[in-house]
Amino acid sequence: QLQLVESGGGLVQAGGSLRLSCAASGHTFSGYAMGWFRQAPGKEREFVAGIRVSSGRTYYADSVKGRFTISRDNAKNTVYLQMNSLKAEDTAVYYCAADFTIGIIRTRPYEYDYWGQGTQVTVSS
Repeated sequence: QLQLVESGGGLVQAGGSLRLSCAASGHTFSGYAMGWFRQAPGKEREFVAGIRVSSGRTYYADSVKGRFTISRDNAKNTVYLQMNSLKAEDTAVYYCAADFTIGIIRTRPYEYDYWGQGTQVTVSS
């Protein structure tokens, strides 16, 4: 029912910035949480940032606090991930996901119901 389409990935130098977008369609864009995850080769998918669509409450992984910002534009049914001061270790496929559980923002991949296709972010040194 809910479709998520990502854009904005690409190649950037260390210290640079990039903004990812996740456009949602096919479902009401409210009453749930949206999250960003990433997965590097040979590693498990890990939580990056999350936001409650209705309240705007956010939560970040320690590895990106102070560098990444998650936000949403409810009128456009879109969630963003602004990434600043990028490091080589940020290189990964980035996914957006939707969690329909009411309550605290959750951080484990299996807790999310819908996923985008993923977009590659490569940070060169």
